[in-house]
Amino acid sequence: MTESGQKKRFFTAPLITVYATVFLDLVGFGMVIPILPFYANTPPFNATPFQIGLLFAVYSWMQFFFAPILGRISDHYGRRPILLVSIIGSAFGYFLIGFAETLLLVFLGRIIGGITGANISTAQAYIADVTSREDRAKGMGLFGAMFGLGFILGPAIAGILSKYGIHIPFYFAAGLSLVNAAAVYFFLPESIKKGAKPGMSAGRNRLLDLVASLRRPVVGTLNLLYFLLVTAFSIMTYAFVLFTAHRYGYNAEQNGYLFAYVGLIAIIGQGVLFNLFADRFGEARLMAVGCLMMAVALFWMPYLGPASGGLLGLLAACAILSIGNAMASPSLTSLVSKISEEHEQGSALGILQSGASLARAIGPMIGGILLNNAANSLDDNTITRTFWTAAAIMFVALLTSLFALRLLSEDKALEAGV
Repeated sequence: MTESGQKKRFFTAPLITVYATVFLDLVGFGMVIPILPFYANTPPFNATPFQIGLLFAVYSWMQFFFAPILGRISDHYGRRPILLVSIIGSAFGYFLIGFAETLLLVFLGRIIGGITGANISTAQAYIADVTSREDRAKGMGLFGAMFGLGFILGPAIAGILSKYGIHIPFYFAAGLSLVNAAAVYFFLPESIKKGAKPGMSAGRNRLLDLVASLRRPVVGTLNLLYFLLVTAFSIMTYAFVLFTAHRYGYNAEQNGYLFAYVGLIAIIGQGVLFNLFADRFGEARLMAVGCLMMAVALFWMPYLGPASGGLLGLLAACAILSIGNAMASPSLTSLVSKISEEHEQGSALGILQSGASLARAIGPMIGGILLNNAANSLDDNTITRTFWTAAAIMFVALLTSLFALRLLSEDKALEAGV
């Protein structure tokens, strides 16, 4: 093949391998979400709703602090060794949770998983290394697709496997990670050439970057909005399994299917509806509409039950929530990208994701406090106040989006998109 032919080729073997790596990584991650609350709530752990919230939060805290560290190390020592070591670490974390006999070991497994799960930024850096500038957007778009597909299949697989034992999905996730590590070892070459100068350090203080972004009104408003959105969604993600178990009597298998349904709606929303509506109405309006839909769905959720809405009502609320998120989340990412200079793209989107990581750590902690009653359990009142708090956060996000829309309408560069 000629040099020009090689340049036009997009799906190279390394790129396919790293996509498979991301996909398998997210299948394992997606398997844990609907299973962990049931697993931690059963003997010998008997975790309270607050402790289950901490189990979700500690994973995201570790990701928040270690993602830039792993990114910086990969800049200097290569993407391949970081991916390999971190995937093996994920396998160990899953095995530890599956074999655990105490809640402390479950927490340790989540901490290890959070540290090693911070390799997603390294995978993104690898894609950036092996794609041309012209193909970069396509490469990152497919990264998002692998992310979404893994998240759809993960809960469904977990639901099926949970029939054979609540701990089985953790062993399966560990096995997937080991297969993933073997693929990286045998098929993934290093993407950083010897002697190449490392890029901009990924180890900057993320909190300082977030605070600095607030100095620009438009950028700060969009970052705040994204933080609120992810916080509310994280509260829902943590509380949803416990809510359906308490109100509907659903087990891990049924919740796995529900999460797969939510993921499928999200794929349709982001892959089809968002592109269709963005061209017609602009991202700024979709951002506001998405916030409104999420607020309505979260407010409605506590009213649902077998005798009030039933499964159909639950599926409808989940669809509204998922489509709302599919409208708001990519709108914010797109707008931040548009208002940033070309040389600031990576930094601007990195700050946005730093805020999202922080929100994913804070959300379950808020949910854990709200869902826990005096008897260290949950009831209808704690369920209502948890979902209504998430709805209130989204109502604040809606007001913030209207303010952002006004700011954006004053920006000449975005006039056509508003």
